[in-house]
Amino acid sequence: MQGLGEAVKKVLGGDTLVVVTDENVKPLYLDKCVKELEDSGFKVCSYVVAPGEESKSGETYLKLMNFLAEIPITRADGLVALGGGVVGDLTGFVAATYLRGIKVIQVPTTVLALVDSSIGGKTAINLPAGKNLAGAFHQPALIWRDLSMLESLPPEIFLEGMAEVIKYGVLADEELWELLSDVSNVKANLPEIMECCVSIKTQIVAEDEFDNGKRQLLNFGHTIGHAIERASNFAIGHGFAVAKGMAEVADISARQGWCSKECAAEIRSLLEEYGFDLSIDYKMEELYKIMLSDKKRKAGVIDLVVPERIGKCVLKRISTEELREIL
Repeated sequence: MQGLGEAVKKVLGGDTLVVVTDENVKPLYLDKCVKELEDSGFKVCSYVVAPGEESKSGETYLKLMNFLAEIPITRADGLVALGGGVVGDLTGFVAATYLRGIKVIQVPTTVLALVDSSIGGKTAINLPAGKNLAGAFHQPALIWRDLSMLESLPPEIFLEGMAEVIKYGVLADEELWELLSDVSNVKANLPEIMECCVSIKTQIVAEDEFDNGKRQLLNFGHTIGHAIERASNFAIGHGFAVAKGMAEVADISARQGWCSKECAAEIRSLLEEYGFDLSIDYKMEELYKIMLSDKKRKAGVIDLVVPERIGKCVLKRISTEELREIL
């Protein structure tokens, strides 16, 4: 984490920071992060939330907002999101709305956050009706990437993040797919893999910051995946649900003639080789009802991201009735 403080000084005008993290990350990196920032001259407070999707709630959001107001944090100050996707989404949304917007520094500690959720400025909390239904676009002032922090990840959390990595291979990069296919050497190839994923998302976001077109391709596997998360009451983690969603939409695409059977089989095979459980223990009718509240639905249609081949996905606009029949 050495150098974080000096990097933050270049993007922040104020002198006070609040580091937001969760109970899992706290014993690993909070003290190091606070010390690094204090050594660079910042006044630092910390705020710790429970791990998991439950913290992406309106209740936690308001508690954190009130905590900032009591310090008080000014518009020149900022927040540091130290953690995975939940911490990044929550902290980013608070930064987007507190005083109508203050700066946020993303310090991702998981694969999923490093390659995906910390990039692009999408921030959100969940509502009882669905995932990420309250949110805002708010670009981070800085993303501090330190691959050494990934070494502390439990195997299941590392695996969960690899679902998003595999997603990038399917939608945009055959060479990345080839790297990922060498499963036994994936950790040795991790710096190259991470750089490739970050480059893909950064380029897509630059072309479509507000998610009106090409950026929607990043939702490959997410329409079904988010429904699975919600059906499980978030007992199934985001990456694991997305893996199930990718396999399912690949199978659907093969049946519909949108991609070859070989392409669908290749996607499912690689996910299984990594160790993902691709079974879905929910009736499709139940998942369909949840999908109707998905933020990607527009009136009576939904844009489903489907693979044409490895390295290329496209958007298929279908009616909600067609979606029901397909499922």
